[in-house]
Amino acid sequence: MTYRNGTYIAFDGLGQINPTLSDFKYYGVIQAWAKNKNIDFKYVDSHDKTCAVRDSSLRATLESRIRERLSDSKNMIVILSSDTRETGSMLSYEIEKAVDYYKIPLIIAYVDYNVVADPSQLSNYWPNALNTRIRNSAAKAIHIPFIKDAILDSIGQFNISNVPATALNHYTKDAHCSFGALNSNEIFKNTRK
Repeated sequence: MTYRNGTYIAFDGLGQINPTLSDFKYYGVIQAWAKNKNIDFKYVDSHDKTCAVRDSSLRATLESRIRERLSDSKNMIVILSSDTRETGSMLSYEIEKAVDYYKIPLIIAYVDYNVVADPSQLSNYWPNALNTRIRNSAAKAIHIPFIKDAILDSIGQFNISNVPATALNHYTKDAHCSFGALNSNEIFKNTRK
């Protein structure tokens, strides 16, 4: 049996060849945090565990690599932005396989938000595959702002042995304060960056 210790990071490539024009750039931010010796940010990147693929690879090859990486993953970060598409990207396939087959907890990170206090109000960000799995409670997820400390905490906390209780979990006001996303005297509500 494979030891599942990786964190799979999923995002919408938005059909772009240039990664700086897609949500790939946020994956790059996470990689930069991990490589920076002055930042305490450690994780095992599931994408490093298999051969690289290009966006021009055959769909069957892409899907095979995705399944291979997911089979070694303990959790999955789903990066969502206002540009994330409802359908038409590999992100839908990744979510479907992660939830339906590999039973991986989702860490849903919203790049446009500093505070995520009520994830149900952010459903316009959800691709259809995610929306369906949240609505039918198949997904076990925590919804977080795209903030280094929130991402690091969720990677360390949620895995296949410790899944969030429901599809709409989120961090408390105190946790957001500890991440530096909110002051204790501020109202705890979804807050855009």
